[in-house]
Amino acid sequence: MSTPLAGSLVDQAVRRVRDHISTRDLKVGDTLPGEGHFATDLGVSRAVMREAFGALAALRVIDVGNGRKARVAAIDGSVMAASIDHAVATAQITTADVWDVRRTLELRTASLAANHRSDDDARAIVHHAAQMSMHVDDLDQLIGHDIAFHQSIARAGGNALFHQIVRSFEQLMRVAVPTAWHTRETVDQRQAVFAIHRDLATAIADRAPDAAVTLMEAHFDKSISDVFDTLPPRG
Repeated sequence: MSTPLAGSLVDQAVRRVRDHISTRDLKVGDTLPGEGHFATDLGVSRAVMREAFGALAALRVIDVGNGRKARVAAIDGSVMAASIDHAVATAQITTADVWDVRRTLELRTASLAANHRSDDDARAIVHHAAQMSMHVDDLDQLIGHDIAFHQSIARAGGNALFHQIVRSFEQLMRVAVPTAWHTRETVDQRQAVFAIHRDLATAIADRAPDAAVTLMEAHFDKSISDVFDTLPPRG
């Protein structure tokens, strides 16, 4: 009986901390009272609060560290990434499902980026597009710049949730994109991938949302579709 009771107390403790953040309108970086404060307030042991703080830290609701007070954490795509990776690994969804969602999202982020990007955003996007072609013989660097390219576009749009969702696709990109890259065997095929990234970067830098969406769509339909060619058929 002790385990269900403890679990129930931990759930209550987690809710109490969340309520504290919400009712006091705390923002990212604001400090929280210590475990002892919440333990006394809720009438539970320090051990229960320690477990609750640990659960909230794992969910990236709070940041905890040795020797300092817990703080309200920033949104973090790694939590979504863990959930997506688990869903793919346990066959609840397929990689193709993830790429379908990603395609839909990134058409929107391309439009937002073209409309709202800063000069620094534009420079970063153009930089990563250029660096991809500079690392044709270094797949790790190439994929790293490809990932940074898409994340920079999402960040440039100004919607933090879009940015974190795109970030959550990173681990799957590191697995699937190299596999797809190996299907591009000719110089012309590989140069076409680099060209569409450069053209997309230019469209965003030029504040041309329609062109950016068209190029992102072409990128997914022509280039990222190579991912699907490496996957087993559905059903």
